[in-house]
Amino acid sequence: MSQASGKLDRMRLEQPISVLKTRYVPGRWDVIAFILVFGLFAYLGATAHALTGSLAHLEAQPVSLDPRYLPGYAAQTALRMLVAMVASLLFTFTYATLAAKSRRAASVLVPLLDILQSVPILGFSITIVFFLSLTPGRVAGAELAAIFLVFTSQAWNMAFSFYHSLRSIPDELDEAARAFQLGPWMRFWRLEVPFAMPALIWNMMMSMSGGWFFVVAAEAISVGHTTVTLPGVGSYIALAIQERSLAAIGWAIAAMFVVILIYDQLLFRPLTASADWFRLEQEAGLMPSRSWALTMMRRSRLLGFGQSLFGSAIQLGFNRGAAPKPTPPRAAASAARGRLVDVAWYSAVAAIVALGAWRIGRLVMEHIPLAEVGHVFGLGFLTLLRVVVLIALASVIWVPIGVHIGMRPRLARTVQPIAQFLAAFPVNLLFPIVVSGIVVLKLNPNIWLSPLMILGTQWYILFNVIVGASSLSADLRYVGENLGVRGWLWWRRIALPAVFPFYVTGAITASGGSWNASIVAEVANWGSKHLTAAGLGEYIADATSAGDFPRTVLGIAVMSLFVVVLNRLVWRPLYERAERKFRVS
Repeated sequence: MSQASGKLDRMRLEQPISVLKTRYVPGRWDVIAFILVFGLFAYLGATAHALTGSLAHLEAQPVSLDPRYLPGYAAQTALRMLVAMVASLLFTFTYATLAAKSRRAASVLVPLLDILQSVPILGFSITIVFFLSLTPGRVAGAELAAIFLVFTSQAWNMAFSFYHSLRSIPDELDEAARAFQLGPWMRFWRLEVPFAMPALIWNMMMSMSGGWFFVVAAEAISVGHTTVTLPGVGSYIALAIQERSLAAIGWAIAAMFVVILIYDQLLFRPLTASADWFRLEQEAGLMPSRSWALTMMRRSRLLGFGQSLFGSAIQLGFNRGAAPKPTPPRAAASAARGRLVDVAWYSAVAAIVALGAWRIGRLVMEHIPLAEVGHVFGLGFLTLLRVVVLIALASVIWVPIGVHIGMRPRLARTVQPIAQFLAAFPVNLLFPIVVSGIVVLKLNPNIWLSPLMILGTQWYILFNVIVGASSLSADLRYVGENLGVRGWLWWRRIALPAVFPFYVTGAITASGGSWNASIVAEVANWGSKHLTAAGLGEYIADATSAGDFPRTVLGIAVMSLFVVVLNRLVWRPLYERAERKFRVS
């Protein structure tokens, strides 16, 4: 009896100790989380301190090719891209949501998104004067300009992906949200964001890679007589190309690989693993994706507290407004009033578009001969030919590969960081090989510079096809196997219809990105060697570097016109067909 009572007393003493350890003593994941969070804040603080410097001090310490400075350059570039990614995500959640839910807003926002996607990064470079004027003589304005330029290479792809996901929400999920009387706020966080998350995560990875593609232009930019060079990997690459230093380019590639690996482990790998939660169907026996960072986030009390705060912020909107009730058919007077509002809205939009076209036309005609305008349209057709041929070739190559990868989750997890690195590889780093090869072999630059346009944008097709193939219904696959559907019949009846909506999304962004990339691909420099391919990108690049504003506006306007017409005549009808015929329901 005494032994039993003694054992009971020990259990009573040990129980508070175990509770104390569980609740208050930090574990290994808490320690790791604290180190990472503290390191992040120290990193942000050091970088923010650099923003208070002056441009004169920045000019007094030019970018050096010494590899010792490269870790600091890589850290600054990584932060710019992270800030731009956060801004792109906020833009996506607001802009794309408004476009998907408002018919009148969509009539303006979707074509505007086509135009913004087609405007080259050099077209946005004129904003550098605006940002510099916000903080005269300080580095902060130049940093904001660089972040904005990186933002323009990330936001449009993410917005297209989220918009298309909202447009393709299955009817049964929409009815379930209405049955649970979810208000707009909770519907957004409980239905729309989770449904769009798998595709959005892959497009976030692609957008981050797209930021690397244009980071050279963002950090080492010249507009007329205004030149700003910020320390970073992009400006390091630009200087290495100017001085023809192959060793420096090798160090830049190594720094890029390290930064991409860190992003993959701390951001994209946890997001990809968590995306499995949001899939409509979970295949039995399939091992979930693993990520040590995601495990840390789940088990760390420090990060768990932050997650609970975010969850509480979402729950605040749980009772904000009931689900909209089905409205009865409108009376004739109400319908007529709605048609009148539509007429007024579209008339106002048409008037604004006409006014903008008139102002652009007046600016162009005052400074540029009419013959040159016709010549620019001819250059646009040359670039269009390159885009069409390259998108067709990329589709033939990457659609089968993307389907093969997407249907094998383990392979997809292996390929993900490799594809990220390849997609992030700036085309400028290939200039030594391409320029030297063209000069030595006496090749035609108009042909052999063209592949540079698709190197950075073909991955939009691959990433979106992988998402589409990974969402293919397991039941549909099993039915195909049981019925013996193989070969071309399997591709025509199962695989291609499943990935077609995702492919169109990727092809739209790849097409727009190829037009944007033409400013880099049609002008290749390696030291004193300068090669150009006749096209619209070469025209815009030359006009921007010369500070010729009217010709820059003309080139950008023609490029936007080509992209909008191509999207309206080809890509939009294809997407509407995909949405109508292949929508999940």
